[in-house]
Amino acid sequence: MSRELRLRIISGIVLAIVVLAATWYGGLAFRALSALIALLIYSEWSTITRLPSQDFRGNAFGWLAVASIAANILFGAEDYAIPLLGGFTITAMLFAGPRKVGTWWLPGGVFYAGLSGISLAAIRADDAVGLVAMLFVFAVVWATDILAYFVGRALKGPKLAPRISPGKTWSGAIGGTVSGVAAGTAVAFAHFPGTGLWIVLVAFLLSVSSQIGDLFESFIKRRFGVKDSGKIIPGHGGVMDRVDGLVFACFAAFLLAVWHSMLNNGILTSVGAFLLGLEL
Repeated sequence: MSRELRLRIISGIVLAIVVLAATWYGGLAFRALSALIALLIYSEWSTITRLPSQDFRGNAFGWLAVASIAANILFGAEDYAIPLLGGFTITAMLFAGPRKVGTWWLPGGVFYAGLSGISLAAIRADDAVGLVAMLFVFAVVWATDILAYFVGRALKGPKLAPRISPGKTWSGAIGGTVSGVAAGTAVAFAHFPGTGLWIVLVAFLLSVSSQIGDLFESFIKRRFGVKDSGKIIPGHGGVMDRVDGLVFACFAAFLLAVWHSMLNNGILTSVGAFLLGLEL
């Protein structure tokens, strides 16, 4: 076994232990993890898109925005999450639009990083249902990612998006989706066997969303000519490299829950309960 592969395995195990421990404890531990992920994502996003050199003042505002969202995740009220995200994103758009030195990567980074932390914290919440919901999301995303890789390498075939990520194939995408749906459904049914077809549909949506997230990050890195989003995780690259599929799946889950609440006069007691079909 090469030193690089050994380092990759060890850091992957340590990372999984930290994430699963924070998920198990929930509360402040998981909110802290969510806030940290938001800050690290913005740091890597701004580095990849060269925001510090392209728009120094705009990037400073971006840091203020994401730090404020992270602080609200830690200590604020959930009701402020969407207004804060919307307000800071719109203000970042004003930074980008009228000024020649502005860049639209600024509001994109604020929205992407902010929503990452908000959606993760909202799904886990502080109850047992949130724990199952978060494990359900992990099962879908991790199974999709792992099986897409192995099925794609085994079967090969037509490329999924050759201009964005030449290594990904349709066979891998389909294999990943099937395994993601199976894994997520198994986790959900083990705790709430009466969720029925709903959980299969949600697992399918999250699996597809996670693969779109993977392609989205590949597009950004290809656009700016970088191999990894960062170097913070030994053998794995950056945080964005590891959570690209996860955060897109969480985006889909969170925004679907928000849309459902809007159709029901804003009533939604738990994102996790909605995700698992307990609040329909």
